Amino acid sequence: MHDQRDTAAYDGFARIFDLYWAELFAADVRPVFQNELLPHVPVRGRILDLCCGGGRLSYWLTGCGFRVTGVDASRGMIEIARQNAPRAEFEVADVRDFRRPDTFDAVVSTFDSLNHLPTSADLLTVFRNVYESLAEDGLFFFDMNLDEGFRAAEHDGHSLVKDDHVCVVESNYDSKTGVGRSDVTVFEKSGGFEKSGDDWKRVDLQIVEYCYPEDTILDGLAQAGFGDLKTFDGQQDLGMRNGIGRLFVLARK
Repeated sequence: MHDQRDTAAYDGFARIFDLYWAELFAADVRPVFQNELLPHVPVRGRILDLCCGGGRLSYWLTGCGFRVTGVDASRGMIEIARQNAPRAEFEVADVRDFRRPDTFDAVVSTFDSLNHLPTSADLLTVFRNVYESLAEDGLFFFDMNLDEGFRAAEHDGHSLVKDDHVCVVESNYDSKTGVGRSDVTVFEKSGGFEKSGDDWKRVDLQIVEYCYPEDTILDGLAQAGFGDLKTFDGQQDLGMRNGIGRLFVLARK
């Protein structure tokens, strides 16, 4: 996907992504949230889960007592999120267009979601939208993959073969252009998972992510108005299993 507004292909991958990848990352990131973010958010505070995917993190945050709004550009992901996290509110929207002035005590964005933005101008737009959506002293907590993280997964491949669905993922990264691509092919029995029948449908899509230097990310936050920034290395500082080259940032309005 070269532009986050073009999300139709993601809808065909949403269920498999939620089943096999989303919860693994959510389990890895929950202790990070417990230690670094949630102690600074008011009890019953409002949290925006930006690029919420299938709502795994939103579900956990509502269980912690927070009021959660999830936003994602993929209708397929939002449909799943509403099932996974029925106590949260969800909205289909592009992150470059979503803004709720002074609404949230914290905004979060995880699983390198912001790496899908194709330009630094897009990244700055999102940072400004987040800043405007935060209440005074609100917190923005997010992660992005840096060059080291892209290189660590440069030739990753995954394959899943089940009775009613098959998924093959092949990834590559061009360090000269800073562009990472994952080619995904999904086969699913007609009618969805666990349905009988011999007819299969095929979906092919390409997921594209863009690498930004840490300085570009931090400069963008400063331009958006954030002045109090704290950074963490996912592996060295936070002990994440898949934290190589993953930058976490905690920014205060």
